[in-house]
Amino acid sequence: MTTRPLPLAPGVAQAKPKPGGFASAPRVQTSLLAAAEKRTLLWLAERMPRWVHSDHLTVLGMAAMIFAGLSYWWSRYNRYGLLGVIVCLALNWFGDSLDGTIARFRDCQRPRYGFYVDHMVDAFSMLVLLAGLALSGYMSFAVATLLLVAYLLLAIEVYLTTYTIGTFTLSFFRFSPTELRIVLSIGNLALFLQNHPRVHCFGHVYSLFDFGGTIGGVCMLVVVLVSFVRNTHRLYVEERIR
Repeated sequence: MTTRPLPLAPGVAQAKPKPGGFASAPRVQTSLLAAAEKRTLLWLAERMPRWVHSDHLTVLGMAAMIFAGLSYWWSRYNRYGLLGVIVCLALNWFGDSLDGTIARFRDCQRPRYGFYVDHMVDAFSMLVLLAGLALSGYMSFAVATLLLVAYLLLAIEVYLTTYTIGTFTLSFFRFSPTELRIVLSIGNLALFLQNHPRVHCFGHVYSLFDFGGTIGGVCMLVVVLVSFVRNTHRLYVEERIR
């Protein structure tokens, strides 16, 4: 049985298969800061020393996230760890966002290697970050687990969509990892300036990060469900049994 190629969204080019049957999917980035971030990354890529390549930046991004998790754990005993997390998140953005940009800018891409390594690093990084946050005492283990499960489900949905439909979605509802880093940094500043701030909602009192983490986890699960229904319907129509 043969199938017709799936039509892509307007303005998105069809991915061309690479050796080994791998196709680099077009990237869809519509976040609030996407345009400014792209200009900044290109500016940085133009000025990076030639001896710095994408692997160095990937290692920097993962190391920064490991230290972010450790800083959250340290903040349980010294709240200056919260400021350390902000510094680590900035370094993570630098490494994680610039590694692919510099590879494309220098035309030295390794599509399969980059796709695989980058997203496995992201998964391990999120595990370490949320473990540190749970150990900090600012977020309960239950909420941290909810966030991790929701993140991994969303990641699986994105990767399967990339493979089956041919578009790599980097943002949802105008939010991408960059905006989430900023929101998390603002939350850290609130925790640093106020010892264990509380949120009052519907007659209950929640810690700031438990409240925000629950909302974030539920939103990610909703995105997964909506994307699952939409993509399932699209693939069913495109591969209808005749």
